[in-house]
Amino acid sequence: DAKKMKTTIGTHNGVFHCDEVLACFMLQQLEQYKDAEIIRTRNNEELEKCDIVVDVGSVFDPTRNRFDHHQREFKETFSSLRPNLGNGFNIRLSSAGLIYVHFGETVIKNILQDNDFTSITSEEIKKLYLKMYKYLIMEVDAIDNGVPICEGTPNYYINSNLSARVDRFNPSWNRKLDEQAQFEKAKSMVGEEFVNNLLHFASSWLPACKIVETSVDKAANIHESGEIIELLEACPWKEHLFELEKSRNLDGKFKYVIMMNKKTDWRVICVPVEPQSFTCRKFLPENWRGIRDDQLREVCGIPDASFCHAVGFIGGATSREGALKMAVESLKT
Repeated sequence: DAKKMKTTIGTHNGVFHCDEVLACFMLQQLEQYKDAEIIRTRNNEELEKCDIVVDVGSVFDPTRNRFDHHQREFKETFSSLRPNLGNGFNIRLSSAGLIYVHFGETVIKNILQDNDFTSITSEEIKKLYLKMYKYLIMEVDAIDNGVPICEGTPNYYINSNLSARVDRFNPSWNRKLDEQAQFEKAKSMVGEEFVNNLLHFASSWLPACKIVETSVDKAANIHESGEIIELLEACPWKEHLFELEKSRNLDGKFKYVIMMNKKTDWRVICVPVEPQSFTCRKFLPENWRGIRDDQLREVCGIPDASFCHAVGFIGGATSREGALKMAVESLKT
């Protein structure tokens, strides 16, 4: 046994898929597997000797480091294994999801540390952990398990998703390629995708989250209704606002967001009913829509008002007072 000093990750050989490729990448971000050799085989005796096994072996037993999801009785989802994090993720896990559920927070922490994110809190890690599952890992779980993205026939196909890109690394029927080398290429591609997503969320999405949170905390100081928030910096806000409303039982509370675009250019933006929707909770008044400058000022009686969009989902003013007044007046209609 002396010669088995190297740590080993076992997975199956033959055609590889995104889930075990990504699972292997994630495992190699952990201290205990960072130099591990990946053994690709279906030979049970060889798999027995591996320190951890993913996507093969028909056993799911975290206490023995066995992470397969193909067995008939396997029904686990992110939410069934991590019920404390809510119940919204009910797609059956693939080996990627299984490894992510068990090791994901540490994977995230290690990658962030390697990229100089030194002061990240455990609360922020938790946010990133959920975000990465929702926007990257869940897709891999769903595709591996044949869960369609929608009912019926889709209007178009997405052939550039991570799983499709991994599939194309497999040696094709008419071209002999080194399977192991192709597996490694696929692994570095999914690794880059994982890291890029994580760094984007950590460097752009998280700081925006803080700005929106501060604005929500201070809403009562902006206007007595508590329905107007002021963003101290222009940043992506919709998704954060909806998540904060949900977590604080304030669903549908906020109607308008005001923020500075440039020094003499302020915006009042109507909050939509859903982050992606064009329908707003409360549009700007009908008689303001599609007019600007003097004409608008005459109609709305706000000296600094500068424009109102024809649909009424956004307006502008030359000062903070003007933008706030536009929001306050709109609440009354």
